[in-house]
Amino acid sequence: MPQTITFFRFMDYQAKLSVPFGTLGIRCTGDALTGIDFLPAGEKPQRATSAFAQTVCEQLLRYLENPDAQFSVQLELNVTPHQQKVWQAMLDIPRGQTRSYGELAAELKSCAQAVGQACGANPIPIIIPCHRVVGKAGLGGFARHTSGAHLDIKRWLLAHEAKAPSPLQGEGWGEG
Repeated sequence: MPQTITFFRFMDYQAKLSVPFGTLGIRCTGDALTGIDFLPAGEKPQRATSAFAQTVCEQLLRYLENPDAQFSVQLELNVTPHQQKVWQAMLDIPRGQTRSYGELAAELKSCAQAVGQACGANPIPIIIPCHRVVGKAGLGGFARHTSGAHLDIKRWLLAHEAKAPSPLQGEGWGEG
């Protein structure tokens, strides 16, 4: 019987932050945030390896305590012009509110699929709030996933930010 070899893609994280819905992998250079990853359940936290990574962790924890907390960390992103427009539109969605992929597409003179692709390509979820973009009749996807733990994280983030019950709760809530 042939031997099966499994390859794992190891990321070099500057911190692994324990949060209510799991663990966040923080990637950064010396002075800029480059990525936030949702790590598998059971991933062990890791102390920040730099002062900047510690600042990122502190700002994320502040947000988790108070969804009105503002982020001020420097970002370093490889971004297309379309992604930049979509990500800026996501930043403009007020906390506690959502927009559908179609609404953003109409606003940006794009299409819902292209908006969804830009949302999925967002390397720093939470800070660029792609969780605030939902489907026309349900939750939509999150971080390139249409089911499972990632949608549970999206639900958690939306509930955390909600001032009033979300109009998505009830029929269709949580459908991909």
